[in-house]
Amino acid sequence: MYRTRRSTMSPTTRKVVLGASAVVLAGGAFAVGTGLSSAGENCAGLDQALRQNLQFIAGQRAAPDAQSQARIANRQAVVDLINQRRQVAGCDADVAAEVPAAAPANPAKPTTAAPAAPPAAGAGEVVCKGSTVTLSGEAGAPFASSGTFPIGTTLKVTNLDNNKSITVKVETTSGSCVLLNNAAFEQIREPGKFLVRRAVIERVG
Repeated sequence: MYRTRRSTMSPTTRKVVLGASAVVLAGGAFAVGTGLSSAGENCAGLDQALRQNLQFIAGQRAAPDAQSQARIANRQAVVDLINQRRQVAGCDADVAAEVPAAAPANPAKPTTAAPAAPPAAGAGEVVCKGSTVTLSGEAGAPFASSGTFPIGTTLKVTNLDNNKSITVKVETTSGSCVLLNNAAFEQIREPGKFLVRRAVIERVG
């Protein structure tokens, strides 16, 4: 003959246990939901930053010069950092460099026509519309890298998300319209972001 064991918990204790279980389940659902949305938002920017840095490395290897090895080493450190952040965020996209077709290493196009249309005072010619801006990983005083403009060109980069801007000179080449070195990028970045999605790039001077 079997006896039914009666619970020793009082009604008050039973209510407390059930209430705590409900809180744990609700908290878990909230954590999962916010974790997924946060990862989805961060992955797009991290993937774009990784792609641009890989393009720079590929460009340096395709047309190396005396400083290419140092630039590649600096940029590889940035790639490693971005990959660590992608792993933490759960980003699993296959990101690779998009290297454009081979072009002359030293384009000999004359630029005599450019000075014929000087920009208005205090403003510059808006170029590379729709381009995003990320960091090159290079140290030193603020400067820019570009695959669109020759070394010595002065560019003004404005982050429309926080209205911060910086004016820098192009000192090295890259596979993008403009990349900012660490010091320049820090002056216009938003905390925790490796990419400026809404940027205005102007050629000045």
